[in-house]
Amino acid sequence: MAEQQGGPPQFSVVPGAAVHRGLEGRRAEIIDLVEAAYRRHGEGGTVNPPSYFLRFPDRPTARIIALPASVGGTGGADGTGDADRTGDADGTALTAGVDGIKWISSFPTNLERGIPRASAVLLLNDPATGYPYACLEGSIISAVRTAASAAAAARRIAAQRGSTPRRVGFFGTGLIARFVQDYLAELDWDVDEYHVFDLSDDYAASFARQVLEPTGRPVRVHSSAEDLVRACDLIVFATTAATPHVNDPDWFSHNPLVLHVSLRDLGTDVILDSVNIVDDVEHVLKADTSVHLAEQRTGGRDFLDGTLYDVLTGKVTVPADRPVVFSPFGLGILDLAVGAHVHRTAVAAGEAVPIGGFFHELDRHQSAGAS
Repeated sequence: MAEQQGGPPQFSVVPGAAVHRGLEGRRAEIIDLVEAAYRRHGEGGTVNPPSYFLRFPDRPTARIIALPASVGGTGGADGTGDADRTGDADGTALTAGVDGIKWISSFPTNLERGIPRASAVLLLNDPATGYPYACLEGSIISAVRTAASAAAAARRIAAQRGSTPRRVGFFGTGLIARFVQDYLAELDWDVDEYHVFDLSDDYAASFARQVLEPTGRPVRVHSSAEDLVRACDLIVFATTAATPHVNDPDWFSHNPLVLHVSLRDLGTDVILDSVNIVDDVEHVLKADTSVHLAEQRTGGRDFLDGTLYDVLTGKVTVPADRPVVFSPFGLGILDLAVGAHVHRTAVAAGEAVPIGGFFHELDRHQSAGAS
């Protein structure tokens, strides 16, 4: 990160195309980076307050969410100097020292306008001065950190259960499902077959044709949600459901691993019949997620077996003889970890666009400081 002599850091913008190039071909690295961020969070080296939801009485389906966070440490925002680095179990380093916020909107009516439902920006702040030093297109980073989170959890949970999934299913086939498949593919599992279900036959067929068939593995598109669940030993729920709609625990009697990315698909009976792993207890027990509804029904949290950090550190061992549900609410620290990585990559490639003179009237303060 370039820094003016005696002044704030250079402010730059990283547009979407540069963000994409900074992430392309680095999926295995991003999975390790996200896992390292989870470890740092579990060690108390982060600040991740509750998300803030801006809603609109005249636009009830729309919302904009603020996710402030901080990944602590002594390193500079550019990762230089005496950066404090925490490694994951495989020795992958996470450069610390960044604060910031993701500002992400969801306007479903955008689809009628012919534009994506979600849009986002990510602001990175220098922990030494508090000055923002980068604004990045955030929707790609948000999708990537979600997918990498799911892949990181699947990798460690499957390893604890003693076998890798051979029949992988996708319940919901939108953008997030596509990203999750890209990141699961980095785990080098020997998948025998893929399964797909979506309320839209066209979406399901497109996902099967464009995303799964190029893997060279057999792909089956299901007309029944139950059939998909029963056919798979790993199921990715990536829908836009607002309330639970999968309610029969017997569908899961074969003890699959469930990546409950969309958080509101599973009924309370399914949750209570499963081993439940979350990313952060306080964050996920809100906003009527499936696990939040289970807490409201039972009046407690005993049905939660632990966090992903507990799995990573061996505090919790996930059994193979029960269904396992991973419910990640999504932490701002993951956006910051991935965003800081993208910013460094963009700067090195000359793709971060500097905005000269962005901060105004600095001379008076700099002169006072020099006197």
